[in-house]
Amino acid sequence: MVDVPNHSKETRRVIVVGAGASGMMAAGRAAERGANVLLLEKTDGPGKKILISGKRRCNLTNARDLGDFISMYGPNGRFLHSAFRRFFRDDLLAFLGRCGVETKVERGGRIFPVSDDAADVVRAFRRYLKEQLVEVHTGADVTGIALRDGRIEGVRTGKVPFPARAVIMATGGATWPATGSTGDGYRMAAALGHTVTKLRPALVPLVVAEVERTKSMQGVSLKNVRLTAFRGAAATIDSALTPAKDLGRGLDTKKRRSSVIESRMGEMLFTHFGIGGPITLLMSLAVVDALAEGPVSVSIDLKPALSVDALRARLQGDFDRSGKRGFRNLLAGLLPRKMIEPFIEMTGIPPDRPGHQITAGERERLLFLLKSLRFTIKGPLPLTSAIVTAGGVSLKEIDPRTMASRLVPGLFFCGEVMDIDADTGGYNLQAAFSTGFVAGEEAAALVQGF
Repeated sequence: MVDVPNHSKETRRVIVVGAGASGMMAAGRAAERGANVLLLEKTDGPGKKILISGKRRCNLTNARDLGDFISMYGPNGRFLHSAFRRFFRDDLLAFLGRCGVETKVERGGRIFPVSDDAADVVRAFRRYLKEQLVEVHTGADVTGIALRDGRIEGVRTGKVPFPARAVIMATGGATWPATGSTGDGYRMAAALGHTVTKLRPALVPLVVAEVERTKSMQGVSLKNVRLTAFRGAAATIDSALTPAKDLGRGLDTKKRRSSVIESRMGEMLFTHFGIGGPITLLMSLAVVDALAEGPVSVSIDLKPALSVDALRARLQGDFDRSGKRGFRNLLAGLLPRKMIEPFIEMTGIPPDRPGHQITAGERERLLFLLKSLRFTIKGPLPLTSAIVTAGGVSLKEIDPRTMASRLVPGLFFCGEVMDIDADTGGYNLQAAFSTGFVAGEEAAALVQGF
């Protein structure tokens, strides 16, 4: 309990815990609406995760329309309808424009600062906080939330307690711990009786069982390939079920086959532990969730523009025309250099065998690998290596209209601490800004009622 007079200035204060995207927006908006705001950040400065987002360019939001936007969060996206009606993309871009940050739209509708510098976004928010007279304390490690008669009374830190009538939990997830996101909010919310749904890594590279194979191809970046995740062991994959179009969160799933988890076409890469790159990250959460139910394998179609029959005809034609060239040299026209030796080993075809001596059966083995290079997924990298945390404070216990706790009067949530996550493309930051805006407004209205 924080023992202070009930009518002091401090008891009418809003405390925001965490100075990330949602926390800075919440603090600034609460102050703009007339509240006395204290922003507590455990690291040495605000906006740490913004600074590294979008490869330090800061993918702020996306140009998709609202319906498509909401779909990128999966079933939990419905929770954001109210927040997005109050503060959405155009509002964010107008706010940033007033703060001197001009923006641009790039491939896939991704929106970035014109400067390509995430630091400009953090500087804009710092000015906003200063203009609104937000009191910012860095190095402030909040250890718990104080209650009196079941409602918010303040927060506890390792140094001194801070009284408040409202607390906004903007502590982030449990990924990128160097940015301050170490899961503190989950522990504090659970201590207050909130349900925290299972935490899983999202947007994370995947570890494979055939690690020696991927290690031999480490660093190879593949473009315009199709990666498909299947339920079951690699040997049981029916490559005929590989979708012709992308299938996954935010996309049409009506034609999903029972054994297919997700399928994406784009860029991926091999690592010393498995697979990574954009399409791997997009599929990772679905793979992680499927692993909880049984084995998962992936198939890579290295030549998705060609059907099996068309690729078979091409291989036969190439081998006939270059019949005197050895198998290793023939593969140079089909694969990145670092994949040639692994393919020689997997096919079992001698590297110097001339093309005209390669049998139909041997060509079929090569064809099979080109259209369905398979790996068994062991699991994801640890949660601390993920870009986003999936799971969090249950949305059933948060009012979507206000971001207020349904269990503890005076407590609000925003950002990644809640059970909200999305694919890459600016969606996670937009959710953080929008929920922070609503939480800030509503917390300010609450304390001004005392």
